[in-house]
Amino acid sequence: MLIDDSTGTEKGIPLSAETQERLKAAGLPLATPARGPNGKSGDFQTAGTKSANTIQQDYFAAAATRAVLPELADRHKPFVMVFWSRDPDGTQHNQGDSLGKLVPGINGPTSLAAIRNADDDLGRLRAALQEQGLADTTDIIVTADHGFSTISKQSQTSEAAKASYADVTPGLLPVGFLALDLSKALGLPLIDPDQDYKPIDAGQHPKGGDGLIGGDKDHPKVVVAANGGSDLIYLPDGDKAMAKSVVDALLAQDYVSGIFVAKSLGSFPGTLTLDDIALEGTAVTPMPAIAVNFRSFSTICGQPERCTAEVADSGLQQGQGMHGSFSRADTWNFQAMIGPDFKTGFTDAAPTSNADVGKTIASILDLPTEDKGKLVGRVLSEAMKGGTMPEVAAKMLVSAPAANGLKTIVDLQTVGDTRYFDAAGFPGRTVGLTVSDGASTN
Repeated sequence: MLIDDSTGTEKGIPLSAETQERLKAAGLPLATPARGPNGKSGDFQTAGTKSANTIQQDYFAAAATRAVLPELADRHKPFVMVFWSRDPDGTQHNQGDSLGKLVPGINGPTSLAAIRNADDDLGRLRAALQEQGLADTTDIIVTADHGFSTISKQSQTSEAAKASYADVTPGLLPVGFLALDLSKALGLPLIDPDQDYKPIDAGQHPKGGDGLIGGDKDHPKVVVAANGGSDLIYLPDGDKAMAKSVVDALLAQDYVSGIFVAKSLGSFPGTLTLDDIALEGTAVTPMPAIAVNFRSFSTICGQPERCTAEVADSGLQQGQGMHGSFSRADTWNFQAMIGPDFKTGFTDAAPTSNADVGKTIASILDLPTEDKGKLVGRVLSEAMKGGTMPEVAAKMLVSAPAANGLKTIVDLQTVGDTRYFDAAGFPGRTVGLTVSDGASTN
């Protein structure tokens, strides 16, 4: 059974007759409502939403507790149900509490209302399990897929930030700043794949941050894929000389904090490899040539990971929310487990990841799994009854220094063959990064 944003539309997966009847009996519509005011992100002059995602999530929670769980209970069989909560993520992205300002950023009243919204829905789900007589036999796993930071659009070195645009606050970085700056540094034209390959002229920027640099739409020299707190760069020709030029341009920008290059392109001072952060694999999708992490810093609240700002290549505004950087604020997320298969009152000191959740569920249900690749996580056996703590090792990777002294550093932990990446970047430019003298940068 799949109930999501598209349920009740032509794009949605049809529900069974039984599920439809249960929704009707519960007085619920067969189509998911829109987000309403929560879906409004605003623009550089207009603040985003001041509402949590209560309208849509109330429907999902009602469908789960009044239709789906009763149907599963009546089957008297083991089941897995996933309740994906758009809050607080959706609200933190779009919140309008901090237009143009780094404080309160993602910690304002609208974001806090989104956290309460998610918490209330969890309470409704637990109450429904109790009502259906399933509470004592059901494990509950709560996990987030990332942390969150406040968007900064500040740079002293970017040429893109010095230009004027019709839809950008003067002096701030536009969406697509990396593509714009690389285009200028390389002396090559820029076209926008999101606007029918339109050439980007002075005073313009890519619509979504993506850009094709040099050549034409079928044979670009450089491709930039915007990704919020980090960007990916592709070199279709595998040109090593171009890779060096791109790395040199990146090292000159104050918004960059950590550069990772495909091993096939060679070694560059100041950078580590994509393989060092497990991005060099055998997927059928194209592998990036270079991954660029953006600068992050504390807005000073006493707990840097809870009030981090990060430069983000996004159409959202300074003061709104984003993730995707290699700061500890973005890699440190929440996870909790409760139920008959888990220990009580146990705090896991070993590193864990949401990549471990699937393996742990499969273990609980005695389901055989066949791994594809190496990024498969592990069973969190230490959190399960009778489990023991695994051995944990901490490690630091440090690149050779670039000509300007910058070094890419990665903090990671390992449990057996499983790697957990805590933070990465240049010392002084990434929240939570440990530098070589043992100090932590904020």
